Amino acid sequence: MASGKDSDRTLGYMTRKDTEVKLPRPTRVKNKTPAPVQITAEQILREARERQEAEIRPPKQKITDSTELSDYRLRRRKEFEDKIRRARWNIQVWMKYAQWEESKKDYARARSVWERAIEGDYRNHTLWLKYAEFEMKNKFVNSARNVWDRAVTLLPRVDQLWYKYIHMEEILGNIAGARQICERWMQWSPDQQGWLSFIKFELRYNEIERARSIYERFVLCHPKVSAYIRFAKFEMKGGEVARARHVYERATEKLADDEEAETLFVAFAEFEERCKEPERARFIYKFALDHIPKGRAEDLYKKFVAFEKQYGDREGIEDAIVGKRRFQYEDEVRKNPLNYDSWFDYVRLEETVGNKDRIREIYERAIANIPPAEEKRYWQRYIYLWINYALYEEIETEDVERTRDVYSECLKLITHSKFSFAKIWLLAAQFEIRQLNLAGARQILGNAIGKAPKDKIFKKYIEIELQLGNIDRCRKLYERYLEWSPENCYAWSKYAELERSLAETERARAIFELAISQPALDMPELLWKAYIDFEIAEGELERTRALYERLLDRTKHYKVWVSFAKFEASSAEQEEDEEEEPQEEIDATERKKECIRRAREIFERANSYYKDSAPELKEERATLLEDWLNMETNFGNLGDVSVVQSKLPKKLKKRKPITREDGSTEYEEYIDYLYPEESQTTNLKILEAAYKWKKQKLASSEEDYD
Repeated sequence: MASGKDSDRTLGYMTRKDTEVKLPRPTRVKNKTPAPVQITAEQILREARERQEAEIRPPKQKITDSTELSDYRLRRRKEFEDKIRRARWNIQVWMKYAQWEESKKDYARARSVWERAIEGDYRNHTLWLKYAEFEMKNKFVNSARNVWDRAVTLLPRVDQLWYKYIHMEEILGNIAGARQICERWMQWSPDQQGWLSFIKFELRYNEIERARSIYERFVLCHPKVSAYIRFAKFEMKGGEVARARHVYERATEKLADDEEAETLFVAFAEFEERCKEPERARFIYKFALDHIPKGRAEDLYKKFVAFEKQYGDREGIEDAIVGKRRFQYEDEVRKNPLNYDSWFDYVRLEETVGNKDRIREIYERAIANIPPAEEKRYWQRYIYLWINYALYEEIETEDVERTRDVYSECLKLITHSKFSFAKIWLLAAQFEIRQLNLAGARQILGNAIGKAPKDKIFKKYIEIELQLGNIDRCRKLYERYLEWSPENCYAWSKYAELERSLAETERARAIFELAISQPALDMPELLWKAYIDFEIAEGELERTRALYERLLDRTKHYKVWVSFAKFEASSAEQEEDEEEEPQEEIDATERKKECIRRAREIFERANSYYKDSAPELKEERATLLEDWLNMETNFGNLGDVSVVQSKLPKKLKKRKPITREDGSTEYEEYIDYLYPEESQTTNLKILEAAYKWKKQKLASSEEDYD
């Protein structure tokens, strides 16, 4: 007897275990090597097709008498009825059933099937269409009319039913009936296409007045720009110019503020152009430009420009467009006077016109809108108004005094104790230089250094004095520069470079020494490199070595070691350049060997440092050894690659666990380096552990023997 836990009422006397399907155990593939003969997908498909059995088709049934025919029909009807019972919602079953009855010429039964289908789902317009097509195809005209009439009564919003109904009546020649159906349809206020179809129907039979009356009802039902334009084009096509103009005038009265008003005005103006009325068209364009917002009038502007090019003069179009845009900019700056972009656009517009007094007025009004807060981010856009004003006065009007006043007022306005703009100082100084007022330029730059010192100001001031050849002024400026920013490595390097260009080697060296002795530097590596390059260029090899040693006392970065070694390796060529006559005792090869030996010593020192003092910097040590190996390779016959190869590490891929925020753990791969001394230590530990294990084993065996 099966237990209650395993039994189930639906399984009878069997248990769930008896009904379980036991799949065969998957075979384990032991040999995964490729087979000697490979099978392609094409071969598998071909074999499957060849082994496929022939399709089993039911035998053809021949009906010999009326009894068999009635039995066959009864059986088929029963199949259809069963399908309908199972899926009453399926339209395709109803349609196939009705079409089968139709194929057997049993129209009454087919009509009954269609009626039953519609009774189940009368909202499905496809059923009505197929039902009416059945009646029309079999020439039951009145029945088809009945079906269409019921369909449009129940579903008046389905346009396709109306189209089909009207089309049938029109084919039958019943024009009055088709018109009556159209009138019924129009009572439901269909979309524009429905009205246009009715109009086309009337025009096919040359009923112009009827079409005009329909257009009148159409624009009342759909008061849109496109509807009025169609109505006007209809009148224009019939040669009724006055009627078309009247339609456009009605449209402008009702739809002047519509979103598509631009299209209406363009169409109205083009209509007047075709009627040879350019003055009317110009008045329409101007009226439209006064009433349509700027954002929606782009196409209108283009059309107006094209119209004026064809019918008017340049001044007319410029006055119209500039006047409109001036009004818009005035509106914008009135609403938000701190929107400096609007002021820029406004000034640019006035500059195209060229009225100097008006341009100055706009600039003065613009710069009067001072930012509300004394923060630089609020002034960054505003300051360009002053710059553009000054450049306009200098370039366009060529008024030197006005330009100087603009720069002076701008510099007075800025609170330099809180923020300043190097650009305005430099532009003012460059303007004075262009006017050959060198004293004024120096005064401006001196004030800039005193009130708001900046890197750009110092650099430009030094550049100006250097171009003028005033070396003493350049030195004073560099001293002021370094007093203001002693950590600026760029200033120290440029100062030393200036002294070196003047052949003042000792002064340049003293500047470098003073620079590297500073407690804080922004980019010390660039300063040290410049100092070392300076000594190398001067040919002071011993000084260069001493510099490298001093640098290594401060930092043990592997790039410093590599640079030091490369310097030693290349010092042989520098020594050859220094010697005018080669010495007979010392061969060039010997000198090169000596340089290589020094470079190796530096690499040995670096390797010993990373090995003993910084064992955690494995990656830097590996990079150092790779550079050493490359250098030995470049030495050619004098190089010894084996010296480095014995020190190279092995690259190992390892994984380390990383805990996520949600508490889960994932593993990340990283590259580790195993150096020869570490592998020897590991081997010794393994031997020591093996020795202990052997000793313990011998002791235990002696105890067992005793």
